[in-house]
Amino acid sequence: MTDLGGLFRAAGVTGFLHAVDVDTGAEVAHGADEPVVMASVFKLALLVEFFRQADAGRLDVTERVTVMADRHTPGPTGVSAMADDVTMSLRDLAYLMIAVSDNTAADALIGRVGLSAVNTMLAAEGLDGTWVEHDCRSLFASIVEDAGQEEMPTDPAVIARLRALDPARTSRSTPRDMTRLLGMVWRDEAASAASCASMRRLLGLQVWPHRLAAGFPYDDVAVSGKTGTLPTLRNEVGVVEYPDGGRYAVAVFTRSYGTAQNQPRADAVIGTAARAAVERLRG
Repeated sequence: MTDLGGLFRAAGVTGFLHAVDVDTGAEVAHGADEPVVMASVFKLALLVEFFRQADAGRLDVTERVTVMADRHTPGPTGVSAMADDVTMSLRDLAYLMIAVSDNTAADALIGRVGLSAVNTMLAAEGLDGTWVEHDCRSLFASIVEDAGQEEMPTDPAVIARLRALDPARTSRSTPRDMTRLLGMVWRDEAASAASCASMRRLLGLQVWPHRLAAGFPYDDVAVSGKTGTLPTLRNEVGVVEYPDGGRYAVAVFTRSYGTAQNQPRADAVIGTAARAAVERLRG
């Protein structure tokens, strides 16, 4: 039996993991109920509430919105990296939010959906360990304020004072809460069957192959997920689907001992640990 704690230590991180068979409830846990910083993983909860509001008729996913260039939230992808005003549908913003973790797209959806509605949904579903504290713009503003600089810090003394890395003061969850939410999406319980299918499609379009998907390099195994990244933090939550019908929700959150921006071992151990947990579930 693989020592998950040993895997994380060898990669230079503290790790928290929960893996569960979506259909049977069999589980593997390693710090699964510890509070963790979500970073961009919060976008999964926003996605669920977005589609629930669409189901309820409170918004139209085809509604077109214009995001002005001077309102772009910092970020390296999607609308955040564009130079001009952008007009697109709400559901295309949702696509960018998930597929490339576009912060501006996420903030535009928050403006339409509301953070309070996201938190109300989480509480109603009994996800008591999960709370979305702020939008992406406010998150990055807090980092700049705490660090006293525009660029992402690597100085350990500066990183230690960032509110964005403290689960008590930022958007937080637990690995178990995130696999529960994923399970609801995959069992058509999070919203209507059509909306859950749409969410699964978007999560399957995420472009990053270097974390969860790296542990399952097989043509016949599908990996759908959402990453999250902040200084010292590397996360991913997702579902691994095998050709025999096995479906496994996995949430892995890591915090590295070092402060370098590039953390290839931390990225890789997410896939390694996830594969070890899923193989344990598959017997």
